[in-house]
Amino acid sequence: MTHDAHPTGLGPEEGTPAPASPVAEADRIRSLDVLRGFAVLGILVMNISSFSMPSAAYQNPTVWGSLEGLNGWVYRLSHVFADLKFMAIFSMLFGAGMVLMAERREARGARPGGLHLKRMFWLLIFGVIHAYALWFGDILVWYAMTGALIFLFRRRRPRTLIVLAVLSWVVGSGVMAAAGLSTDQWPEEALAETIAEMDPPPEALEAELAIYRGGWLDQMEHRVPTSLAFHTEIYPVWAVWRVGGLMLLGMALFKLGVFSAEARARVYASFIGAGVLIGIPLIVFGLVRNAASGWAAPDAFFLGSLYNYWGSIPVALGWVGVVMLLCQTGMWNGLATRLAAVGRMAFTNYIAQTVICTTLFYGHGFGLFGSVDRVGQAGIVLTIWALLLAASPWWLARFRAGPLEWLWRSLVYGKRQPFRRGVE
Repeated sequence: MTHDAHPTGLGPEEGTPAPASPVAEADRIRSLDVLRGFAVLGILVMNISSFSMPSAAYQNPTVWGSLEGLNGWVYRLSHVFADLKFMAIFSMLFGAGMVLMAERREARGARPGGLHLKRMFWLLIFGVIHAYALWFGDILVWYAMTGALIFLFRRRRPRTLIVLAVLSWVVGSGVMAAAGLSTDQWPEEALAETIAEMDPPPEALEAELAIYRGGWLDQMEHRVPTSLAFHTEIYPVWAVWRVGGLMLLGMALFKLGVFSAEARARVYASFIGAGVLIGIPLIVFGLVRNAASGWAAPDAFFLGSLYNYWGSIPVALGWVGVVMLLCQTGMWNGLATRLAAVGRMAFTNYIAQTVICTTLFYGHGFGLFGSVDRVGQAGIVLTIWALLLAASPWWLARFRAGPLEWLWRSLVYGKRQPFRRGVE
């Protein structure tokens, strides 16, 4: 999102806090919007598989679909360059947004905590609706819960925030490593259940196909328990440490001027270098390792995933470097303008991806679940990108915000916000 601001930093009377209000367009940081738009488009590269294939195929690509020829290359390239990378950028930007909102509120003499908690509360409500009514892969619930915690660290110095981020990832990856190294001590029933989740038997796959090719109510049989597991099992052992660390890093990078395209070009070049020289080789090594084992469960999930867990961070920073350099140089300004519009409507566009994809793949729509290969999925991603890049500027030329951004703001500020341009 968007952030609270006033053009002068003060209210109507000098030194008097102004009433809370959303950010004015003139106060937006364009590079943040561009990067946010880039991230919300990129996140679909991996989400498309969860929309279109049995859920286990996200972690274990041998579960469903071919890995031969172009299909195999689509998977490999998506895994190396997209899996966890765009979610990482999104998480960093969320942390940056918390600092930006707080600094602007405090500059006006207002306390930011209450407004932030209201934003997180309504984001949680939106996330719960998204997860349980539309798609189990929602990240908004994680962001709302983690954002409420990480906000407490917003005043820390960049170096402290970076250290805390690394410690958070160490804890998260340590939990995964401990689980992977102790599987021989697990109860047989628990081990068998985990293996069945990662490498489902044919009858389980057929059951999931039938569920998502069925009607909206039929889908609840899988969507509700899966969403609940995301929020009660995966969140405390994985998501809070991963997402929380990235939010802390985002706070640090914002304070250092990285996301406002104010850092030196060599800083962004070093990010790209880290992604190419450290991140990509580490991820490729993990990919080769997992492929050699046939994505054996549960090893590939716990130990095999750690290569991408860590490698995705420098690759995500590499993407940040690329986008910020483009913002600095003004190259591809037309594309950047469209990406900025997508970023200003990131909340709406994120949910729009769900609506479009569930309509295409689920039984209440066209029922294509399980029948589109990875090459076809890539084609759908490109089509949706083109649609959002065209629709977002068109919408913002007529309205002040995306429909969900407008609704979120209105709920947070407790009053209806201006919507149409030239009317209110």
